[in-house]
Amino acid sequence: MSGRSLSCSPEGIQKAKRALIRCSLTQKALAEDLEVTRQPIGKFFTGKPVDRNLFVQICDRLDLEWEEIVAELASEPQIDQDSNIDIDTIVQAVREKIKPLIQERCGTMRVLDMTQPIGLNDIYTSVNILEKIIGRQRLSIDELLQQYSSEDFDRFGLGRITQKRVPGLEAVEKYPKLIILGKPGAGKTTFLKYLAIQSIGGKFQAKRVPIFVTLKDFAEAADKPSLLEYISQQFSNCRGVGERQAVSLENELLEHGKALVLLDGLDEVREEDNSHVFKEIKEFSDDFQNNHFVISCRIAAQEYTFEKFTEVEVADFDDEQIATFATNWFKDKLVKPEIFIKRLEENNRIKQLAASPLLLTLLCLAFEESGDFPANRSELYKEGLDALLKKWDAKRGIQRYQIYKKLSVQRKEDLLSKIALTTFERSDYFFKQKAAEQYITEYIRNLPDANTDPEILQLESEVVLRSIEAQHGLLVERAKGIYSFSHLTFHEYFTAREIVIVQQSSEEALQNLVIHTMEKPWQEVFLLGVGMSPSADILLKLMKKHIDAIVVGDEKLQQFLQWVNQRSLSVQLQCKPAAIRAFYFEHDSELDSFRILSRAVELEFEVNYDLALTLACDVDDHLTLTLADGYEFNLFLTLAIDLARILFVLTLEPKMQQALQQIKAQLPYVDGGIEIFKQWWKIKGQSWIKQFRAVMIKYRNIGHDWQFSQYQKELLKQYYDSNMLLIECLNSDCYVSREVRQQIEDTLLLPIAEIKQRQQQS
Repeated sequence: MSGRSLSCSPEGIQKAKRALIRCSLTQKALAEDLEVTRQPIGKFFTGKPVDRNLFVQICDRLDLEWEEIVAELASEPQIDQDSNIDIDTIVQAVREKIKPLIQERCGTMRVLDMTQPIGLNDIYTSVNILEKIIGRQRLSIDELLQQYSSEDFDRFGLGRITQKRVPGLEAVEKYPKLIILGKPGAGKTTFLKYLAIQSIGGKFQAKRVPIFVTLKDFAEAADKPSLLEYISQQFSNCRGVGERQAVSLENELLEHGKALVLLDGLDEVREEDNSHVFKEIKEFSDDFQNNHFVISCRIAAQEYTFEKFTEVEVADFDDEQIATFATNWFKDKLVKPEIFIKRLEENNRIKQLAASPLLLTLLCLAFEESGDFPANRSELYKEGLDALLKKWDAKRGIQRYQIYKKLSVQRKEDLLSKIALTTFERSDYFFKQKAAEQYITEYIRNLPDANTDPEILQLESEVVLRSIEAQHGLLVERAKGIYSFSHLTFHEYFTAREIVIVQQSSEEALQNLVIHTMEKPWQEVFLLGVGMSPSADILLKLMKKHIDAIVVGDEKLQQFLQWVNQRSLSVQLQCKPAAIRAFYFEHDSELDSFRILSRAVELEFEVNYDLALTLACDVDDHLTLTLADGYEFNLFLTLAIDLARILFVLTLEPKMQQALQQIKAQLPYVDGGIEIFKQWWKIKGQSWIKQFRAVMIKYRNIGHDWQFSQYQKELLKQYYDSNMLLIECLNSDCYVSREVRQQIEDTLLLPIAEIKQRQQQS
């Protein structure tokens, strides 16, 4: 028997465990009694060698004769003056033997509806870290909103981050004890797996042994082993590593700080196991404090604080990371990553979701199926919400503690819908925690058998809010005590859902919605609303009625619409009459519209007598741009080209042709250069424009200078934008009857008198 160390025989271990119970002690209490750490006590009860003197002290405290339970054991490996060489040799030997295990456990990933696993290195995108937790910053709502304006609402990003991002590997190197926090699906597990693969591959922390522990599996392991015992079991079960190597692992690797301990998914541990797991991590990290530790956990799911650990947060993906992920995903597939990225750039609402690695995966899966995103975005968003509310945990066999039993998934959706509409109507994209808790209280107090005691309801609302953040990540804390939806997209989706699904598209709900037709922030809500409606007929008809009312009280604007209608009737083209009306509206309304609406209702720009003349009336715009903004002189040629087309391509009546020839003759020669033209324009430009317009008005009734007031221009802009929204809704993948679709198209951009006349005739 060695003079240094003693260990328990198998029979002795059982005697010692019975003695521990008989003495009403735990291993932790025994360690405190003997004023030693938990580590040697754990070794004693697992048959590992401990110091002879301590072995005897333990036996004395348990009223045992040490000679009756001891087993002879060879001395622990001695480390002499060549200790550095010895420990490095041990590290490399263990690394080689556990390499297959690490590659098997951490080398692949499979999430959501993937049909097969994918290699981690094939898809991995570098993670960035925020060293300051977003939800703990002390900012007011005004400070959060100050970087936004109503004009850039389409680019409004609730998760916009200004603080510096640190590469994930750099953060792990910097902090030996690190807790990585993140929203659901932020890539925490993937990052820890990547650390293990990089380490075992010799590319990161190559002089340490990576130890990857899924904390949920550890917590539910049979016989509730200590974390040290659980790790020993993992390695003793590894092919080629027997009991003696496991002993070396504990005594050499951990004691010499040669392990990279990766503890994944603290938030996935069951409620009843929380205290046990916390205690084990704390004691293990204290006993082996020279090792490197990384723990992953969802934000808002922490119930305990590890005092010696630094907490950081996983940053959302930026544009570069999204592009990298997409390039990796679509490599060697029929769908090219460039197409995916281009379509993402074209749709800002969908792009917002791509900041989440989980939702980006969902978008890639959906895009891969058809080479495009679904036309009905509400279906895509619903799939994303299902992933966060149900699939993400269910696919991994995680059952979380339901803090409020009556809140089914549907009721959580109903609750979020109520919060969304209430806050969206107030333009509260950020809202205080107390306000959110009040909304929750108002909802849960009406559930069956709900406790109506105000204090209990308040406590329950606090817990429900935290659980929605921790379990689903749909509400997130943006600053201390200030919340928002995780994405503006989801805020809009739940707002539309409240109106269409919860309030069942009631007349009152739809009437309250259409009053927002002219408000840009509500446009996506309308598009989502028609998309999720079983039939969008009623909503679209209400929108049309509200839009027509915008200009109904202005006689001059009604005259303008009447003129637009008359001009469209004089043109013979194989396209929808509404498209021709849109063309004339866009030309003469003085709006910078780029003829979007006329294209939306399918106007084919054919060579046509009236349309060519109308385009020629753009001449004054071309000249103004040339002179005021210093555009290239070539732009001036547009004037000559337009007139040449009128005079030599089209067949005009003689008097009109003669009048235009006279006007064209007044223009200076192009060869004279821009300076001569500018001088001519300064003296004769306005007079020339008046003559040109007079000819257009006299012979073709086009080119009017309507001289709209600023207020009338604003009304026309609202009227135009609202009609654009209506057509976009109509052209979306919504269900609308053929009759309603035809009725809307037939009466688009008509004066109210004409609309009423057509209604009477039908």
